[in-house]
Amino acid sequence: MVRSLISYLDSIKSRDPAPRSRAEILLYPGVWSLAFHRVAHRLYRARLFFLARAVNHLSRFLTGNDIHPGAKIGKRFFIDHGFTVIGETAEIGDDVTLYQNVTLGGTDPANGIAGKRHPTLNDGVIVGSGAQVLGPINVGARARVGANAVVTKDVAEGATMVGIPARAMLVDVTAYQRDFMPYGTPCSDCFDPEKQKLEMLQCEVEQLQKRLAELMAERQRPILPSALGDDDDAPLFKERGRA
Repeated sequence: MVRSLISYLDSIKSRDPAPRSRAEILLYPGVWSLAFHRVAHRLYRARLFFLARAVNHLSRFLTGNDIHPGAKIGKRFFIDHGFTVIGETAEIGDDVTLYQNVTLGGTDPANGIAGKRHPTLNDGVIVGSGAQVLGPINVGARARVGANAVVTKDVAEGATMVGIPARAMLVDVTAYQRDFMPYGTPCSDCFDPEKQKLEMLQCEVEQLQKRLAELMAERQRPILPSALGDDDDAPLFKERGRA
């Protein structure tokens, strides 16, 4: 029990440079909300739904995080700061990190059947602040969701999603070699979506300029007699040219 707690606190310290000790991490609202959820989830599985809800409401009052008792959460889960909402049928793997104001929300089924309404986050996923991950979608292992992104479709393993609606962006391979990247996406200017769009337009312009130069070169190329017909007809063209 103690070893498991120490391992969990160390995993948080490796993802957050702010705390100076394990004792300080014990004051984090994300740690307490997870502890409350472990209790609420056991009550929920025992079909003690009212008691599970009561623990959930107490947790929300004390920590600001609203985690439904039915949500399934793996090991070393970390909510940095708070004000996060996690729905009933959400499933979260190991070593997942959520920043503030994240919503793992559901969709309203047209047929009225509850079923799977919330997303599944696989191991090592990082979701940036303000992001919304909605519906019964699957977010692949080690994927990253940028701040304020709205994800409504499945995310491939290792992908980085930005924008509304969220779309995959190209990230340099060195970014994937890091054990953990705070806030989900690289902070360098070279990964700015607007700059990336400008670079794509510049690439298209260069291709068009290259194609235009090829067409101009073909137009200025001299026409040989062999290109006009057989060699026997060449003198005829020359005589007509003299006339």
